[in-house]
Amino acid sequence: MINKKPASPEALKLKMADLCARSEQCEYDIREKLRRKMLPIADIDRIICFLIENRFIDDERYAKSFTNDKMRFAGWGRNKIKQALSFKRIPSEIISEALQEIDSKEYNKTLFKAATTKARNLDLEEYDDRAKLYRFLISRGYESSLAVQAIAAIRRLNKKE
Repeated sequence: MINKKPASPEALKLKMADLCARSEQCEYDIREKLRRKMLPIADIDRIICFLIENRFIDDERYAKSFTNDKMRFAGWGRNKIKQALSFKRIPSEIISEALQEIDSKEYNKTLFKAATTKARNLDLEEYDDRAKLYRFLISRGYESSLAVQAIAAIRRLNKKE
């Protein structure tokens, strides 16, 4: 095992600035990375202040980007996004603001796509299969009422075919 010298606070500050320049990061994630490097709290606070002052870290910008990415690419619903942002200690006002920016047409389209993909392997005339699809949509973070509406819409489409 190679013994490396612990990185200096100045070197870590530059490393974190580089990381933030490459991808959107929140304060909590950077703080945890620095904490794992066994850096004193005072140094962590100084680095975080530097990153915030120089706009490398912006939790509002992070929340909007995270919300957009998780909804579009991971197919997450509002509830799952809200929970993930809460775990990252993003203030609830910022979370609410980011969630309000979700385009409802695109959100419903993403929900319907996830539901139809999962429903291909299910017989929605069977209660157990409808329940399975419902649980799947809830686990993805979609609202209960929207999950029920999506299941009903898919059943109507299947009956027409």
